[in-house]
Amino acid sequence: MENLEKIVETFVTFRWTIKDLSTKLNTEELCSQNFFIGGHPWRIIMLPKGDDVDYLSLFLEVADDANLPDGWTRFSKFKLILINQLDPKKTKAFEIKVTYNVEESDWGFPKFMPLADFYDDSKGFIVNDTCIIEAKILVSISELEKTVDQAAPPVSEQVPAKPIEHADDPLSMDMSEDSIDELVDFKGLGKIVKAFVPLLDEVSVKHPSVIACPKKRSRRFTEWALTALGRVLHFLRTKRVRDMNEVACNRLQILWEELETFRFDLTWLEPHVKSALGMKSYMERSAKVKSAKENVASLEMEMKKLKAMVASVEADLEMARRELVKVEEGFEERDLDGELGYGL
Repeated sequence: MENLEKIVETFVTFRWTIKDLSTKLNTEELCSQNFFIGGHPWRIIMLPKGDDVDYLSLFLEVADDANLPDGWTRFSKFKLILINQLDPKKTKAFEIKVTYNVEESDWGFPKFMPLADFYDDSKGFIVNDTCIIEAKILVSISELEKTVDQAAPPVSEQVPAKPIEHADDPLSMDMSEDSIDELVDFKGLGKIVKAFVPLLDEVSVKHPSVIACPKKRSRRFTEWALTALGRVLHFLRTKRVRDMNEVACNRLQILWEELETFRFDLTWLEPHVKSALGMKSYMERSAKVKSAKENVASLEMEMKKLKAMVASVEADLEMARRELVKVEEGFEERDLDGELGYGL
């Protein structure tokens, strides 16, 4: 267990994008849909009018607080962040260490930011009627390994998950208000994001090892493993070739590396991931080909215009020659500098 104790704790990020904010200002409380980090469901609470103060109020709440048993407690260290969309250096963030319990299931910051600053468009916290809030929750990577039961491989064979180092890390759970999905039970193995379930169902029919492998582990390990697989499948299902820029490729690479740590048999999936990662080079070359084609088409069009102009000039020239022949008939040229004379 010595190696496991050396694994550092890391923040996992959930991003909540609130669109059409101006239409929701009459609401006393805005809530993100539930998200799952560190084996627990959470949600962000925003009070757009403040908590009886002229300040924006933000809180992180235990999403299943209605079903908490007596005496329940949970320690948490987290950050709440309001993204500045005009100048990232001015992003506002607060961090806190707290212990949640049945009576106090939400913690946060009643005076996160003056409402005047929040609603001032020039400040950069609301752009195009949209604001972005992040919750960064501390998760110990070793916690995942500790949940593995006796069927887990020896410590020397285990590969620790990659830590998430930054809020902008592609591994962050970046979901808009419209795209967050609730958690549902998947084949009795654990709670999985609803959008991932049909994808996992589909691959488990053709690749039964997807289900067989996690059954040997703890429920929490299984949930994390299937969630990691679901995120890769969801990425491959929802992205298009045109979407695979550098940012998207980096995101997929990290999702894939995270998935590999769960020791699935991924030989069936790896070729598709590598193909997707190769789309960046394809897109770059495609852009060059498109530019070259457009240049050729432009020059061809210019050539057609020039040819049409030449044809028109040639027709005018032919008409001018005929006119010249006509007017020259019976005409005798004289020396314009010669004397007129008077017959002597």
